[in-house]
Amino acid sequence: MSLRGLYRLACLAGFVMLAAWPGLAFAFTQQGQQMMRNWAQADRCAAKAQKQFPDNNPQSLAKRDQALQQCLADSVMAPRAPQQQ
Repeated sequence: MSLRGLYRLACLAGFVMLAAWPGLAFAFTQQGQQMMRNWAQADRCAAKAQKQFPDNNPQSLAKRDQALQQCLADSVMAPRAPQQQ
């Protein structure tokens, strides 16, 4: 590998590290970890509601949305906007 190729590789690696730094730094803070736990809990609530009411008819969607809102409320999390279809 030539010196020029090595220089390009080092510049590319530096750019990638710099671009990824803000996201990585936020994941290590206490606030970032709590946010990630909240997202994971919200995803579990959505999956649970989807599993309880898998059909895509209006009645099932309404029941699924109600189950999701109840799960989020039980977990002391912010409610989501209702799904529109």
